[in-house]
Amino acid sequence: MVCLYCGNETSVKNSRLQKRANAVWRRRECTECHATVTTLEKIDLATAVLVRTSRLTEPFSRDRLLVSIYESCKHRKDALGSSIALTDTIISNIYPHIKHAEVQKDVIIEESLKVLHAFDPAAGVYYAAYHPKTGTKK
Repeated sequence: MVCLYCGNETSVKNSRLQKRANAVWRRRECTECHATVTTLEKIDLATAVLVRTSRLTEPFSRDRLLVSIYESCKHRKDALGSSIALTDTIISNIYPHIKHAEVQKDVIIEESLKVLHAFDPAAGVYYAAYHPKTGTKK
């Protein structure tokens, strides 16, 4: 990785696995100007995982999931912040269900319902009304 300030190479000074977010946190230092930057490396799910429905597959979209969670939580004062945190939790719960770079749409719906019902039952009911299960879970 190159330095944001001078464009030279950086070296890793500290690195930690973020188990909950399935990411790696790194502290980097520039070899020339000695500037310090922090990076967070995550899997790009849009290019790595496909969502399978009964008829087709499409790339996983974190933004699409976030919007549907936000729509379910928009009655709350902290809707955006809660939706972002809930989306991250749902994605963490989905990781074990990814097989051969695919996840069933029903798995995403089920995990979203579990998380939403635990957080705010009204949001869970709203989500369930607009996201019916299709019965494709294997």
